[in-house]
Amino acid sequence: MALSSCTSYISTPISFSLSSPFRSGTSEVVTLNAFSLSFTQRLHSSIPSVSSFPTTTIKPIFLRFSIEPPRVAAQQKYVYPDPIPEFAEAETQKFRGELLKKLSKDRETFGEELDAVVKVCAEIFSDFLHKEYGGPGTLLVEPFTDMLVALKEKKLPGAPVAARAALLWAQNYVDQDWEVWNSQHPK
Repeated sequence: MALSSCTSYISTPISFSLSSPFRSGTSEVVTLNAFSLSFTQRLHSSIPSVSSFPTTTIKPIFLRFSIEPPRVAAQQKYVYPDPIPEFAEAETQKFRGELLKKLSKDRETFGEELDAVVKVCAEIFSDFLHKEYGGPGTLLVEPFTDMLVALKEKKLPGAPVAARAALLWAQNYVDQDWEVWNSQHPK
């Protein structure tokens, strides 16, 4: 019997209205059952009232901030090593041989001018290796566009094919050859 009377007691809802001093003219209806009301009453009875705490005066604290941009360490730029003439000579010889072998497969395009095409490409490549190439990260496209332009100016056949073949070979081998060269010839 105690259980059934408790069930009927809990299922009876209680409604009341709340109005907020922050919202003018609005009120909210809250519906509670007896269980939540008794739980809330017990919760509030266990919390000490505000008047039981000692009162203190809060004084404002003034902080002084300095607005300076954060100090950033100066970034050091990576300086590539200077070109190595011995490496440039060895790599130019290798380039000349590989380009001649690659372009000789296309005799229809180059005909009798194959040696002249390879000579122009090798001179430009050698000049680049002697003056500008300083290791991985310094292989530029300009010498290969210079090869294309020089071959066209001299009216040599297959300028685009030769320049592209030279570029592809350089992309695949020059940086690796540089690493091997420096591992075999320490400074």
